[in-house]
Amino acid sequence: MTACQSGASYSWISADHSVLKAAAEMSVTVEERGRPNTLDYRVYFKNSEGKYISPFHDIPIYANEVENIFHAVVEVPRWTNAKMEIATKDPLNPLKQDIKKGNLRYVANVFPHKGYIWNYGAIPQTWEDPNHKDSDTGCCGDNDPIDICDIGNKVCSRGEIIKVKVLGTLALIDEGETDWKVIVINTEDPESADFNDIDDVRRLKPGYLEATFDWFKRYKVPDGKPENQFAFNGEFKDRDFAIKTIKDTHEFWKALISKNSSAGELNCTNTGVSDSPFCCSAGDAEAVVKSACAFGAEDPIPSSVDQWFYYEN
Repeated sequence: MTACQSGASYSWISADHSVLKAAAEMSVTVEERGRPNTLDYRVYFKNSEGKYISPFHDIPIYANEVENIFHAVVEVPRWTNAKMEIATKDPLNPLKQDIKKGNLRYVANVFPHKGYIWNYGAIPQTWEDPNHKDSDTGCCGDNDPIDICDIGNKVCSRGEIIKVKVLGTLALIDEGETDWKVIVINTEDPESADFNDIDDVRRLKPGYLEATFDWFKRYKVPDGKPENQFAFNGEFKDRDFAIKTIKDTHEFWKALISKNSSAGELNCTNTGVSDSPFCCSAGDAEAVVKSACAFGAEDPIPSSVDQWFYYEN
């Protein structure tokens, strides 16, 4: 037995990995497998034709290339703690919860922050190449799609696809790897027209950038790790810099999906990038999903997730 998560559908213009092509809009739903809050829980994606797709490879990067509006996959809704992420090493790259020492991973509430303080996710068809040393940060990529922090007012749903306007970026150095955190706003936010660059965030949402820096600096400390470091002395770079960074990671992804870069442990199985050697049939994709555990009742979230962590920095 399977169950589809109810809610709105999400649309975009279909594209392959090299040329944006206008086409009929497609609605996408998410299908849960396994039991929520357990190791076997997965969230798969499928289009209006019922074909399973990869949120990493099959969702086009652009919602509107001319205006630099991008798609983003929401992995973690704001105020929640479960560290859900695109499973880059699994076939079709469903969402799953990160695991640490055999246990599901939840981010701590580092006072005064409750869970994630934005809708957190990733831009599809991007890849921070671990073999490429960034000329600005001096560090290689973290082997994941590029991350986004959506500062819009709406609390999104897990697996929701949103269209975002890029405002700037923070360059986190996570255990020696470049891990860009792109600040965006949902284009459907009623205030989105007022936000066009990073200074607009500073002006219209005072304290939000400082809180974002503080969150990324300290969120691993409860796990016994040191504070994170940043390139550019923690300075947020502007919209143009962020857009160039995203487009660079899209080029890295093109090489990945075309087998011109080594995928390593990454799984590049897709159903929509027709000229990719990793493209599979709809039947093969369905077999992947059907082999996953059946959807079932959720386990309770551990009470420890609601605890607060305090420390002076």
